[in-house]
Parts: sequence; structure tokens; C-alpha cells
Amino acid sequence: MGELTETTAEVDSRLLMLIDDEPAQCRLIASLAAREGWRTIFARDSETAIAMLGTRQGMRLDAIILDQWVPGDEACALIAELKSRRPALPILMLTTSGSPLLAVEAMRAGATDYLVKPVSSDRLLQALRAATTRESQGIGLQPLTEKFGATLDFESMIGATPGFRAALAVAAKAARTHSHVTIEGENGTGKEMLVRAMHAASPRNKIPLRIINAAGTPANLLESVLFGHEKGAFPGAFDRHVGAIQQVDGGTLVIDEIDRLPARVQERLALAIARGDVQPIGARHSFRVDVRYIAATNTPLATLVEEGLFRADLHQALAAVQVRLPALRQRVGDITALTRHFLARIGEQPGLRALGVTDGALSLLSSYDWPGNVRQLQAVLFRAAVFCEGDALTAQDFPNLSTMLGETAPPPPSNSDGAGVVLYTSDGNLRPLEDIEADVIRLAIGHYRGRMTEVARRLGIGRSTLYRKLTELGIDNAA
Repeated sequence: MGELTETTAEVDSRLLMLIDDEPAQCRLIASLAAREGWRTIFARDSETAIAMLGTRQGMRLDAIILDQWVPGDEACALIAELKSRRPALPILMLTTSGSPLLAVEAMRAGATDYLVKPVSSDRLLQALRAATTRESQGIGLQPLTEKFGATLDFESMIGATPGFRAALAVAAKAARTHSHVTIEGENGTGKEMLVRAMHAASPRNKIPLRIINAAGTPANLLESVLFGHEKGAFPGAFDRHVGAIQQVDGGTLVIDEIDRLPARVQERLALAIARGDVQPIGARHSFRVDVRYIAATNTPLATLVEEGLFRADLHQALAAVQVRLPALRQRVGDITALTRHFLARIGEQPGLRALGVTDGALSLLSSYDWPGNVRQLQAVLFRAAVFCEGDALTAQDFPNLSTMLGETAPPPPSNSDGAGVVLYTSDGNLRPLEDIEADVIRLAIGHYRGRMTEVARRLGIGRSTLYRKLTELGIDNAA
């Protein structure tokens, strides 16, 4: 039987049990969890973990993290056993596999989330937060569906609402240039998907995209990661390291959560962009580079500049093109199309099948404000599909949403045709034909993913007529 140990004697913090036999990983997970006040106890095998549930410490557990390869039991069987003993206890599986089938099996066994190693600090803390926060428990803030392949083109980005199409229009135009770009938007709005779509349409697409996450990289290593270093440049620099900027010469470097860059690194990056070169730490000279920079952030950089938290010269260098992705609550009209698209993708995964969705379920989904945005919607649908026994998802397949919304969830709207086009005004009169026509065209553009030839064919008009109507009705097309 394995040993059990505690990281701290504090009794008022949240308690996590880590079922794992790798000492290095145990130390890492415990250290990361401690950042948000978690104490960690360790079980080295399944027998110890099950025994632990009945102890005084085990009765105070707030969550469990289970390594897939823990000795003593097959992981999904152990999850099922743990859930049978403590049904309300969140369980997170840690694994090296990105298999959707394993995710499905783990969830059906009772797992709350599924973390792929190496897991970043933000991803781990987000998962713990989501699993143990009453408002989000069971709602699926955790991106279980990040196992799906990434969208690589603009045609695959679903949405017809004006704000979203306008953002795509700016991004699609910028993609064909060499301008630096800043993409702003809340977590889960699709910033990485947009980055990959821009790269695919870019003249630099022959060189692999490099993404650096500023929040997921230790602050003391960021400068070396970006700029590189010479041998002996600082204690521990035993070999020369070529930084990411130099590695992507001729290509594109994405810096995600750029607002998390330390001030010194911001200063060096602003200078590197202005000069078009890079100087590794400890080097006596710089190297000319041709790099396109794309910055992604959850917080508007202009606001951070005003607050003195971000350098104005770096913001100016990166803001040649600015794209702002709207939150899902600002694009409610896209929820139906997104839901059908995600269900089609989910149905392609091993262990799952194609499902329909009822008007009642769509009404419920459209009533929630989705703080986790498109990523959360995708994860909620994935979870519901895993447990659905019928041929279509109904409102009953989203019990947590129903509970949270309570009486506020409206019935399916009577003034809609069921496809997201509103026919009547609030006073019961028909809307102008021009407005309805514009909505139908937007809906068609989103449904057929911006493929304008297909949009025109399905609407029964010529392409020239379609483009004339786009101009007359003031509809942006980014496809």
C-alpha cells in the first residue's frame, strides 16, 4: 500500500487527493494547486485511494485528480468505484492521451474533466475551479472538446451575426498581408481558431506557426524562450539556445496572453519589432529577422496601456490591425448554427453518434449567457451527447442549465421560424421584408460557412445578385 502525505497542516484550505506514483509530477501538481489555496494528499495506487475515502481526511476531500496509469486498477474502473462511494466528488483524469474515445469512457465512468499532459498551470487551475464552483459544476467550463482538430480556415468558422462577421472580415483581409495583428476577446471566443485560419490564408503559411503562451511559461524563462541565449549568458545556460523569434524567421509568431509579459520583456519585444531584429541574451550582436507577430489577449490592451500595465510602444507596434471577437452572449443568433455544427463534429468522434436537437433544447441553450463562450457551449454539448440515450438532445439533457435558469428559461419563441430568423416585431407586426431578407442571407452565409457559390445556389439567385444584395443590405462577408 502506498503512503499518504500532506503538503501543509492548514485545515481551512480546500483538500485535493492526487492518485499518482510519479514523485516529480506529484510535486508539480501540488505546487500548482497550492497557488489557489489547495492542500494535496497523495495516494500512490488505487487501493490506497479507495481506503483513503473512509478516513478523516478523505471525508474532507474537495476533488480528486487521477493519473490514467496509476497502479492497481484500470483508470475508468477506478473512477466508477470512487464515484460509487462519493457521487458528488469531482474527479479529474490526467493522461498523455488525446483520444476522444478515452474522454468519452472517462466521462461515462464519472470523470468531471480530462486533462492532457503536460498540463499548464492555467488549465489545471481552471479545471479545479470549474469542478468545485457551484455555479459551474457540471456545466462544462472545462474544454473537454479541445481533443477535436483545430479549425484551419475561415469557411469553417460558424456565425452570421454582424459583429462576428465583421471581425472575420477584418481578419480575412489582414491574413493576406504581412501586418502585425492584435486579437482581443474573452476566453473561449475562438482566438486560437482565428489565428490558425489567418495563418492558413497567409502568404507565410509554408512555415509552421509558433505559439507562445505568456501565462503558461515561467516568467523568468520568457525572455530566453522568445529571444534565445548564448552559452554561459546566465547561471544554468550550459548550451546556446535559439529563441522562438529567430526560429520562425520568415513566418509567424503568436504570443497568447501577451498582457502577461513582464515589463522587461515587453520593452525588448517592442524594440525587436521596431528594428526587425533579435538579440539573444548574452550575445554581442543582433540577427535580422522577418517575423509577423500576432498578439492575443483577453483584456483590451488599450485599457492596460491607460492603466500603466502595458507598454504603449508595444501596443502601437502590434495594433496595425485589431480584431475584437464578440462574446457568445453577444451573438445569440449564432447558437443554433453552432449547436448543429458541434453536434455533427461530436458525432464523428469514436464512441459517439450523430444526434439531433429539439427546439426546446435550442431555446434553453439560447437563454444562457455562456461565460465560457463558444468553448463552453462545445463542452456542454459534448457532455450531453455522451449521456444522451435518444436520437436528439432535449432540454432534459441539460439539467444543470435548467436548474440555473429556473423560471427564466423561455419557451421556444413564437415569432421565430425555428431557424433564428425573427418574423415579427415586439408589437406583433411583421418586420420589413428588407430586414427579414438580410437575416436570411446572414443565416445562409453562416450555415454554408461563407461559401458564396453555395449560398447563392441554395437561395436560388446568381452570385452577382447575391453580392449586389450584400452591398444594398450592408452585409459584410469575410469568407
